[in-house]
Amino acid sequence: MSRSVRRFILPLILSVFTLTGCEPVSMTLFGVGTATGVGYTLNGYAHKTFTAPVSGVRSAAKTALRRMDIKIEDRQVTDEGETIIAKAAGWKIEIFLEPISSKTTRMRSVAKKDLQVDRATAAEIIAQTEIALIGRG
Repeated sequence: MSRSVRRFILPLILSVFTLTGCEPVSMTLFGVGTATGVGYTLNGYAHKTFTAPVSGVRSAAKTALRRMDIKIEDRQVTDEGETIIAKAAGWKIEIFLEPISSKTTRMRSVAKKDLQVDRATAAEIIAQTEIALIGRG
C-alpha cells in the first residue's frame, strides 16, 4: 500500500470509530441544554435545586400550579421538608420541597396516574416554578 493511500485510509478508519459516538453525545447535550437544568430519577421524578428559601419556592410552586390550573389538595410538613399534593384530570401531582440550607431548596416533582408517570408534566411544574421565582427576584 502506498504512503498516500495509508494517509487517507487511517484517518478514515479512525473517523468511523470516533464519529459513531457523536450523535448520542449531541443528543445528550441538546437534552441537557433544553431541560433548564432539570434532573430526573429512574422512577420519573424531576428535580432541581433553587437558590431560594423553602418559603419562596413554596410560594412560586403554588403560583406555577395556579397558572397550570392544577388544584392543590393538601400540604404535609415533616422534619425532612414538605409535600404539596395536587390533582388535575386524574393525575396526582406531588411536589416535595427539601431545605438544603436557609437559602437553598431542592424541589422534586412527580405526576402519576395509575401506573403511568408523566416526566414532562413534572418538569414543566419545575420550569414554571423557576419562572415564578425569577418574576419575584
